[in-house]
Amino acid sequence: MEVSHPLSERYGKHWTQEEVTAAFAPSDDTVDAVSAWLNSSGGITRERIAQSDNKAWLAFDATVEEAEKLLMTKYFVQQDEEQMMVGCDEYYLPKHLQEHIDYVTPGVKGIHLKRASSDKKSLNRRAASLHARRQTFMPDMTLQQNSSSLDTCDQMITHDCIRALYNIPFPDPNAEVSPNNTMGIFLLSSAYAQEDLDMFFSNFTPYIANGTAPTLNSINGGIAPVDILHAGSEASLDLELAIPLVYPQKTEIYQVDDEYWSSEQWLEGGLFNTFLDAIDGSYCNYEAYGEKGDNPDYDPVYPNERDGGYKGERMCGVYKPTNIISISYMKKEADLPANYQKRQCDEWLKLGLQGVSVFVSSGDSGVGDLPNPSSPNGCLRNGTVFTPAHPNTCPWITSVGATKVYPGNTVYDPESAANDLAGDPYYFPYSSGGGFSNVFSIPEYQASHVAGYFEVEEPPYAYYYDGNYQNSTGLYNRNGRGIPDVSANGDNTAAVYNGDLRLTGGTSASAPIFAAIINLINEERIKAGKGPVGFINPVLYANPGVLNDITNGTNPGCGTEGFAASKGWDPVTGLGTPDYGRMLELFMGLP
Repeated sequence: MEVSHPLSERYGKHWTQEEVTAAFAPSDDTVDAVSAWLNSSGGITRERIAQSDNKAWLAFDATVEEAEKLLMTKYFVQQDEEQMMVGCDEYYLPKHLQEHIDYVTPGVKGIHLKRASSDKKSLNRRAASLHARRQTFMPDMTLQQNSSSLDTCDQMITHDCIRALYNIPFPDPNAEVSPNNTMGIFLLSSAYAQEDLDMFFSNFTPYIANGTAPTLNSINGGIAPVDILHAGSEASLDLELAIPLVYPQKTEIYQVDDEYWSSEQWLEGGLFNTFLDAIDGSYCNYEAYGEKGDNPDYDPVYPNERDGGYKGERMCGVYKPTNIISISYMKKEADLPANYQKRQCDEWLKLGLQGVSVFVSSGDSGVGDLPNPSSPNGCLRNGTVFTPAHPNTCPWITSVGATKVYPGNTVYDPESAANDLAGDPYYFPYSSGGGFSNVFSIPEYQASHVAGYFEVEEPPYAYYYDGNYQNSTGLYNRNGRGIPDVSANGDNTAAVYNGDLRLTGGTSASAPIFAAIINLINEERIKAGKGPVGFINPVLYANPGVLNDITNGTNPGCGTEGFAASKGWDPVTGLGTPDYGRMLELFMGLP
């Protein structure tokens, strides 16, 4: 990706949406070959063939008889309690066209069966546990007395602690800011309450007026704000971190999916496709890796006629992506088809080409995942194989792990990898998510750093190659994309939700912190007549000295101690934590 490589003459020359569409479109030879076959074998003339706006697929109306003859198949209809779908068991394509056609629809993927029903209460409990990992009540007076002190940052992380840790200047509330440089936050199944934000501002950032709120981008019926009793921990944490760090810059939220799907999809299905549809209309029907458009086996289907469902059509291309997008949601790679992830990864690449920076929290369970019915310790193959997280492993996003100021240390001491044991008052053990992908290989910008890690630290575990853990005794993929890329503080974070002052944390805190710092840097570049930094990984891996290297800690999981933090990049804290001053100097020196 030349537009993101610091040594490229094309650095910062981001593409337009039209240029991206053209680059990913099939060649004229492909379109001509398929069109000729449709005409010669099926009698489908050029006048009957339409090409999608994103150029990725051809469509035509045909009778059942025409389609069956063309594809040498037999179509049938299958119906469940809610809908009817058309499909076939198999179809045939000429050998010379197989390199041009990913798949045909309706086809073997046409049949959609209803998901297994679930207890909504248990789903909501699990959803809550996957957001802000830890939460404890704190006496109001204690927080108010210490909210601006750096002496207690080992007990409670506030914005003053974050600024001291990462060399961030105090904001000028009266500064003029670019109206086109807002920070975007993805939210699903968690919405904020204005009362919580106001209580947080009053306690911790009194320079921010009560009533300050993000701009709402509602996607497919997403609702925000909500009343204080229904506020979610994730939304509260993300906004209470981001708004003060970028202030007086603005924030936007992408509140995704209606009440039904925001619970069901998050826990049982896919992630992010309806969000990506809404910020890039061409993605709604983008075809790659045998996946065209949203997958009804994993993604929400609209209109949704259920009670409380969004009755409109699926939103496509209705919002412009912000320069920065912070995401504190993830799933196990193993929970989603590889081609589903690859198609989605293409879209993260397209956003990077257009100058968008995407930051995703790396997970809170070290090399594993939270316990679930299929795996008591959240790990693969008999509870032993490490579990990397989607979409972190896509090489076109920036994965953010977590660090901690341990008891007795100060903001002037080096941080360590976040790692807390389970036990009262915490429900699950917590450590910075990290490891190696089973879907994506090591990207070029990261290759020397991963090799360097294995030269310094040889993990005491058997490994495998090419993501093939089913036929191996190894625990991790030696040639997989490594995560995280970077890290930031994610423990003992002060927050307010449901009207209470609390301590919380997780990499859910780390991602918006790092994202906010890049938003501040974008603001300075825009003032200087430059563009946003876009996809930052190649720059950071080429200049690791602008980060604070974290060399202490591990990320346990799957019955092991996980990986160890080490000098340089490591699969616990990545390249390290940000230093705003050093990073600003680096990015301001680039075109």
